[in-house]
Amino acid sequence: MEKDQKFKAESQDVEINEPQSKTGEEDSKKVSTTEEADQIKEISPEEKIIELEDKVVRAFAEMENQRRRFEKEKEDAFSYGGFAFAKETLNLIDNLERSKKILESDEALKNTEALKKTLEHFDIINKDMTSILSKNGITPIFSIGKKLDPNLHQAMMEIEDDQKESGTIIQEIQKGFMMKDRLLRPSLVGVSKKTEKNDDKNEENKENSDNL
Repeated sequence: MEKDQKFKAESQDVEINEPQSKTGEEDSKKVSTTEEADQIKEISPEEKIIELEDKVVRAFAEMENQRRRFEKEKEDAFSYGGFAFAKETLNLIDNLERSKKILESDEALKNTEALKKTLEHFDIINKDMTSILSKNGITPIFSIGKKLDPNLHQAMMEIEDDQKESGTIIQEIQKGFMMKDRLLRPSLVGVSKKTEKNDDKNEENKENSDNL
């Protein structure tokens, strides 16, 4: 009996003094490591405020840019919405001018009262059309006597003229027009150039023959 009681007491002591498992220690270490990582990643309230302010500023800037683009597109649509129509309308003025020149060059009509009255009516129609275009921001480009400007003129020919500086517009083949601050179509013009001297021509021909 005493032996049995001793054995039970020893077995109880063994169970009570059993050491903690390694798995439990590893789990506790993992928990503490995760908490430390979360604390490191945590952003301070001041940093969050700065980040939010930056996002708000960017959003307002984008909204302002969109508003400006919309206003610009609206202004362009209002100001230049009839650009293509205006360009086609210029053909009427061109045809009117051509018809006038044909009548003026007709030998059978020269110095007749009928021709005089017809040309007067043509001038009235031309003035009325020009006035209507002008009220809508479409104005002619005045070119004669001015220097050639590639932004407004298109040179179609060169005409020898020693009285004018080279590049001066001395002939207008087709009148150009502006629509407010935009070019509707360029003026087709002829520009002056200096007369080539015979001595220069002969020397140039001589040089060409020598090269051959």
